[in-house]
Amino acid sequence: MKSESWIQSSDVVSMFPTFLWKIQLNKDIYTSENMRVLKALDEMRQNFPSLSTGEAWQSNTELHKLEAFQHLVQYFHSTATTIVTFLKVGYKELAITGCWANILAKSAEHKAHKHPNNFLSGVYYVQTQPGADTVNFHDPRIQTAAIRPPVKELTAENTDQVVVKVSNGTLLVFPSYLEHSVSPNESDNERVSVSFNIMFTSFTETMSKPLW
Repeated sequence: MKSESWIQSSDVVSMFPTFLWKIQLNKDIYTSENMRVLKALDEMRQNFPSLSTGEAWQSNTELHKLEAFQHLVQYFHSTATTIVTFLKVGYKELAITGCWANILAKSAEHKAHKHPNNFLSGVYYVQTQPGADTVNFHDPRIQTAAIRPPVKELTAENTDQVVVKVSNGTLLVFPSYLEHSVSPNESDNERVSVSFNIMFTSFTETMSKPLW
């Protein structure tokens, strides 16, 4: 902040931050994993027609139970465990409540959405390329939309959307309440990712009691 003669000291405090964890897998690991995932997805889609421009395909939500995805599941669990430890959350066990693949053909997009009734959500990138290598995160503080004055310069402090660059082997994990979207695929190739949700295994038993 600008120094003024009548101010003894000043500070800017960041309150209630929203975290996004970004992990990049080693190339030798993600190369083999991505080949395994693409092979599995090709087998799932063998009876489906090829995607046309603007079309998308989504698998069922139980990929975490399949053998081909077990290494990825281990990475997801390990990352989530590190995150809840960092957040100093008291918990017993974590469980993947859903895991599914998303394939976007040219011009296909994913509208803004979030994942209720989960604690963490994540997405792993299997096939990206220029024009299909970003994801958008939207300001979760809905009350800020009440007043949107024009800004002279867009910064991290005044934006209502953050665009995150990703590549093959990138793993993102974020709070499930955080709204996100995917812009239209501007490349000629399909964009492939694997998404998942994580919740506390014992939530309904010990953690969902009213906080009063």
